[in-house]
Amino acid sequence: MHLTARRPLPVAMLLALGCAAPWLHAQGSTAPASAAVIYTCIDDQGRRITADRPIAACTAKEQRVLNKDGSLRAVYPPILTAEERAAKEAQERKLAEQRAAQADALRRDRNLLARYPNEAPHRKAREAALDTVRAAIKATEQRLRDLEAARRPLMVEAEFYPGAPLPPKLRGQIDANDASTAAQREAALNQQAELERVNRLYDTELSRLKLLWAGAAPGSLGPLAEANNGTPVASGTPSQR
Repeated sequence: MHLTARRPLPVAMLLALGCAAPWLHAQGSTAPASAAVIYTCIDDQGRRITADRPIAACTAKEQRVLNKDGSLRAVYPPILTAEERAAKEAQERKLAEQRAAQADALRRDRNLLARYPNEAPHRKAREAALDTVRAAIKATEQRLRDLEAARRPLMVEAEFYPGAPLPPKLRGQIDANDASTAAQREAALNQQAELERVNRLYDTELSRLKLLWAGAAPGSLGPLAEANNGTPVASGTPSQR
């Protein structure tokens, strides 16, 4: 007797059958082996294909599983490609982010209403936040005046060395004064920007609160815009809530 060697299955067919393995497992878990079922699908040419097992040629198509009497037992969705799976996962992540943003907006609106039932406490909170920044601005202005006063005798002493290098000690004192003055001026700019940021945030909150006070449902107004532009936040300002 001569044995005829079997021709190996194409790689694509092996992959398709491997993808269909879960379907075979599902079928085996829901019906006895003797149960007669029919798998059916429509191929790319529009032809209906039927078989007594998952159809490898239709792994990218929807497959219906029919009982012996023709009634529908199950529907298996297409097996997604890697690109399709990535797109689906990206869409699911986007939806999850939207749901999280909606939940955050709802929470923040409820917190705003609880903290500010009317405009008076909101106005008071704004002034308290601004006072913190104003105090820092005032301290910086005083420091600049002190540095200017400390610089005057140094410059008077420097006049004794016209056209000549200054003594190292005097040169160091003037340089240190210049560096401190530059740092305080930079701080003053940041503090002014913080003052404007706090006002913008309270303006944004107030606009939102007016809608909520008028009856808008919490969470229905979208995310609360942040007014933080990256500058340091003074203690007690709204961004720490």
